[in-house]
Amino acid sequence: MISDFRFDLLAQDQATQARHGRIHTARGCIETPIFMPVGTQGTVKGVLPETLKEIGTQIVLANTYHLYLRPGHRLVQQLGGLHRFMNWDRPILTDSGGFQVFSLGDLRKITEDGAEFRSHLDGSRHQLTPELSMEIQLALGSDIIMVFDECIPHPADRSYVLASTDRSTRWAKRCRAVIPAASQAALFGIVQGGMDMALRKHSAEQLFEIGFEGYALGGLSVGEETSLMYDMMEHSLPLLPSASPRYVMGVGTPENLIEGVARGCDMFDCVMPTRNARNGVLFTRFGKVSIKQARYRDDPQPIDPDCGCYVCCNYSRAYLSHLYRSGEVLAAVLNTHHNLYYYLRLMSEIREAISGGYFSEYRRVFYAQREPS
Repeated sequence: MISDFRFDLLAQDQATQARHGRIHTARGCIETPIFMPVGTQGTVKGVLPETLKEIGTQIVLANTYHLYLRPGHRLVQQLGGLHRFMNWDRPILTDSGGFQVFSLGDLRKITEDGAEFRSHLDGSRHQLTPELSMEIQLALGSDIIMVFDECIPHPADRSYVLASTDRSTRWAKRCRAVIPAASQAALFGIVQGGMDMALRKHSAEQLFEIGFEGYALGGLSVGEETSLMYDMMEHSLPLLPSASPRYVMGVGTPENLIEGVARGCDMFDCVMPTRNARNGVLFTRFGKVSIKQARYRDDPQPIDPDCGCYVCCNYSRAYLSHLYRSGEVLAAVLNTHHNLYYYLRLMSEIREAISGGYFSEYRRVFYAQREPS
């Protein structure tokens, strides 16, 4: 299968860098800006694939590291690939495993060859190289593959950031050699450089020389202040080709999405809506609701009266509070449904605002609704 990957720019906001586009893949189109629910191990926790479609999910993210360790990429390939394995016929983007290796801390060691690490499951030793990461993602049948890179911690010494960034570039070149242009999947490069604007530019220029179907900003939301993250977006996103999708990895809150879009980002992913849901935190147009708080025990209102999701149309805050306090599995299911619906509706409204020429006003109202009244 030759990739049908293409990106069309449909509309550009006049006052900001916000843009509305469309990504074409062999398994369907993706309207951008888009939020990708995270299905780390081949499942978005607590949500049926059919439900994901009903609430507007266009693409999901799965993870190389986790699926490599369990159940194994060869088994997934043997069973027809990840799409068939998880019953999802729309696009899938796979993260390369670089961030998960970064998260292992003392359990991993970075070398020129790749990352040596101990499994968090059983302590067994493994080495994840750029070539193996590509092999795993191809076996999974991913539509968008991410290059293998090192996620740089913050803060970090500049000499380390430079060495790591250059090594990630060499790894990216090795990934491109495994997956040439016009192959069965699109390959995205990842701009590193820590919180150093000059090194971000250096990384981007190196990646352009190699050439990728899309470009991402990695190494953000790793402990830096929000204002610094926005500065990195504002500096780095305009460096990326306008004719390619721009992806900020692992970000974030609804506010992060609004600000990322305003700075020119097309794609986002984050575990925040699903993880918060399991912890009883719900997202609404007026801010977050912690359903575990005592004031919601007898509250007959829906989570958000203006939300049209299945949960808000059928259940009260009191019922959701009862489920959460009782430890019922349904609490996580309903909370996750609502949070993902909120995120996906937010992105749909953003796309409409960009195309309609009123994104700046939408952004203003977004923040005004969150002000205490």
